[in-house]
Amino acid sequence: MKIIYKDGTVGECPEEEVTHVLRHSAAHIMAQAIKRLYPEADFAYGPATEKGFYYDVDLGDRKLSDEDLAAIEAEMKKIIKENLPFKSFILPRDEALKLMRERGAKYKEEHIGDLAPDEEISFFQQGEYIDMCIGPHITYTKALKAFKITQQSGAYWKNDAKNKMLTRINGVAFATQEELAEYEKQMEEARQRDHRKIGKEMSLFMTDDLVGKGLPMFLPNGYTIWQELENYIKAKERKLGYLHVMSPCVGSVELYKTSGHWDHYKDNMFPAMEVEGESFVLRPMNCPHHMMIYANKPHSYKELPIRIGEIAHDFRFESSGTLKGIERGRHFCQNDAHLFVTPDQIKDEVAKVVALIRDVYKDFGITNYRCVLSLRDPEDKVKYHQDDEMWNKAETALREVMTELGLDFTEEIGEAAFYGPKLDVNVTPAVGAEYTLSTCQLDFCLPMKFNLKYIDSESKEQTPVVLHRAILGSLDRFMAYIIEETKGKFPVWLAPLQVKVLPVSEKTIDYATKVYEALDNADIRVALDDRNEKIGYKIREGQQVDRVPYMVITGPQEVESNTISVRNRDTGETTSMTLDEFIAKVKSEIANRTR
Repeated sequence: MKIIYKDGTVGECPEEEVTHVLRHSAAHIMAQAIKRLYPEADFAYGPATEKGFYYDVDLGDRKLSDEDLAAIEAEMKKIIKENLPFKSFILPRDEALKLMRERGAKYKEEHIGDLAPDEEISFFQQGEYIDMCIGPHITYTKALKAFKITQQSGAYWKNDAKNKMLTRINGVAFATQEELAEYEKQMEEARQRDHRKIGKEMSLFMTDDLVGKGLPMFLPNGYTIWQELENYIKAKERKLGYLHVMSPCVGSVELYKTSGHWDHYKDNMFPAMEVEGESFVLRPMNCPHHMMIYANKPHSYKELPIRIGEIAHDFRFESSGTLKGIERGRHFCQNDAHLFVTPDQIKDEVAKVVALIRDVYKDFGITNYRCVLSLRDPEDKVKYHQDDEMWNKAETALREVMTELGLDFTEEIGEAAFYGPKLDVNVTPAVGAEYTLSTCQLDFCLPMKFNLKYIDSESKEQTPVVLHRAILGSLDRFMAYIIEETKGKFPVWLAPLQVKVLPVSEKTIDYATKVYEALDNADIRVALDDRNEKIGYKIREGQQVDRVPYMVITGPQEVESNTISVRNRDTGETTSMTLDEFIAKVKSEIANRTR
């Protein structure tokens, strides 16, 4: 594939750069299409990305619909058919500014103002469209053969919430139609697994802008799953000596100034509320509250480690463009805990946290994950608490522990918490990019800020070390992960509805009712579908919508033999058995959390 560089020379594109150049060129063609359809459009940034391309556009008050996106894609196809050549030219700064002013490109003009005063500015042009860019690009628009506009979202100019919200239009581009077809196949799989789609079908949770964006509400089915997850992890923690607490969802600004969150995390917090001369905020995390719980009374080294756990409600001001169902919201519930330990207990406690993570992942069949040692960026003087000695000590300690535990891990700069390094466990879901599910953070900083102490064996005051850890992460995100991994086909113990009883006709409703009552009395989550519908319809609904693990079918034959016919969701097989046998089977699967 031929490409053109900013100096006007033409060359053969290196194989490893073909996709990037195609996607970058697609962004320019899309911008040209948008400008043709909406002459008032003003363009900000339009780069190629790892998965495609996008352009951030100021469209004034215009809101785009799905039909508008389809029109943009159609206009792009016209431009490609025109086979317009890409041309490049370079201008001095003053001439570049003049050109952008003449074209009403205020964002490009501002961008030029951010560049070095003596820097020459390069441009690319296809047809009537001119864009400031360093390239390279394809030589003719017809070289773009496989692309698709995928979605729109919001994005702040320069990623700064103080600036205007722009419309980000996303697309994908590939070298061949076959690659695009494979991508579309993957996207269809992603749509089928999307926890928001399944959550709506199964009545698990809902959102409503009148309540607020990013504030999901769990419906009875979803809250049943939520409670099962809470009971599951709390039971495991209790066996390991965790003490569960409950703390308020708000805290004073002074609390977060003491912890350092006010200086390092304020932009991610909801604005302060002024009440009776004091300032309060919705809490974004729980560690300051747990620090105060520890500080509530004196401690001896004999009491340590002290493990404080909480399923805690937290609030963070995420930008609207990043919100995604219960995977990422402005309210969520962390499976949080803080372990107060002596320095010589660090290794054993981190090992126990790792063992708990592995135990939980085994229960849920999670095998596709990797460990990351998240470190600070020493050059970032804003994000991180400034104490080189503390950081060196904490990072060395956590690295040594992870090495001694035999963990395979990579190191990533700039991913630490502001107060300390982290062991992050990143999962790769069935669809989509990896994200952090579990974490264990080593903290020498906050215990000092809160002046926490314990009395050592020589009756001297010492400062404890704190391990911040979350096994399920947030229950909300973990639930989203499980929904997408299972496509809503939860194991029996976790399913909101475990059994559905389906009478074949009105003649067997009395028998079906007795079966229902027996299952209900056995504490099995069961529903009786006694609607006047055909049995085939009821089965399809139970299979495809409710995704219920077992359907019990009661017809004349079952009444006569005093048995039930049990349809297995996962195998599609129907088996005849007695009601007592079935109850014992389901109870066993619940008790053993059979997957």
